[in-house]
Amino acid sequence: MKRFDLKYIDKTYWVLYIALAIVAVIALFSAGSTLVYERHSILGPVTSQMLFLCLGIIVAFFLQFVPSKYIRLGGYFFLGLSLLCLWSMLIPGNPLVATINGASRWIKIGGFTFQPSELAKLSLIIVVTDLLSRIKTEEDKRRYFFWTLGLTAATALPIMTGNLSTAVLLGGIVLILWFLARIPWKYILSVIGIAIVLLVAGYAIVEFGFVRRGQAITHGPFKRATTWVGRIDDIFSEHQESAEFKLTDDNYQRSIAKVAVARGGKSPIGVLPGNSQERDFLPQAFADYIFAIIVEETGMFGAIVLIFLYMAVLFRACQTSSRFGDYAALLMVMGLALMLTCQALVSMMVAVGLGPVTGQPLPLISRGGTSALITSAYFGIIMSVSREQSELSERQNKTTQESLNDVPDIELE
Repeated sequence: MKRFDLKYIDKTYWVLYIALAIVAVIALFSAGSTLVYERHSILGPVTSQMLFLCLGIIVAFFLQFVPSKYIRLGGYFFLGLSLLCLWSMLIPGNPLVATINGASRWIKIGGFTFQPSELAKLSLIIVVTDLLSRIKTEEDKRRYFFWTLGLTAATALPIMTGNLSTAVLLGGIVLILWFLARIPWKYILSVIGIAIVLLVAGYAIVEFGFVRRGQAITHGPFKRATTWVGRIDDIFSEHQESAEFKLTDDNYQRSIAKVAVARGGKSPIGVLPGNSQERDFLPQAFADYIFAIIVEETGMFGAIVLIFLYMAVLFRACQTSSRFGDYAALLMVMGLALMLTCQALVSMMVAVGLGPVTGQPLPLISRGGTSALITSAYFGIIMSVSREQSELSERQNKTTQESLNDVPDIELE
């Protein structure tokens, strides 16, 4: 019973986690209309997602009592497993790979599908923070920089073939962790420079070699490259404003999402929950564009509240980690909180038209079983480290106080 002592649990994180879960259920009731039509069931889509959320709560609850040293060891195991899955997906004709909405990001075993990239993101952050926490000397900085760079490249490359935005986001988080670990700037700037050159060169090759010639890449790991370049072109097109009124397959979701945001912007509280119109026209309203429906129904007020909840996750991480005596714990919490917050901000920016389509789900709120469970694991691990550090801090304070009480009084004559 002592192992499940609730005295040291981080109640603030639990409040944030439960609040996001409640928002997820309410939002899915409105945004899941297309699923209702498809399955001929009003409660079916919501019930299935609520089941995953309940499983997520169980995962988060038990993970918060797992010692962080076991979490670090588990990170290596799951990173190896996820790398095996990611690289196996590049094998032509792999029968386990499932293609959804034109993207081959899922592995299907039996009747279940899951995204290895979600597990890879979580496990890579755990492994990278563990390696960076071992730095003691200047030579260690060089050694572990190349170790983490190699692991990041091995993880990002297979993810990039199906989801470029996830690979870029993951690389950005690792860059921030290098900064927190005080890796020399010459290493960090070198990686940034090489990445920019490769991305610009890749964009130019696809743009001038395929897109402007009206050709598509039909084979190979980068067959979605023309789609990525086309999305960037749409954002920076000189005729974007006039072209928006002509719906095409490329701009349909983005245009309908803007209509939803515009309807919600007419009032500070939107059109009120349950009154969305665009949910019936937005194919991915329950997934990547669920924030647009939230803005339509709750207006500026709902948007600010949701942004506050995600930012509070990062602020709480900064607040608690500043008191951690364990440097590895600090890096792990900051890395996981950064991934959650940055992914949420990217998803919300895309939904309101401030960036190219990325396919990033809104953590815990967008529909998806793998995403819900992995996001719950993020919270569980963060709460585990917070609980462990709070317990350790109180134990140290108690030991210090007992030591002071044992000091004999000195009588002055």
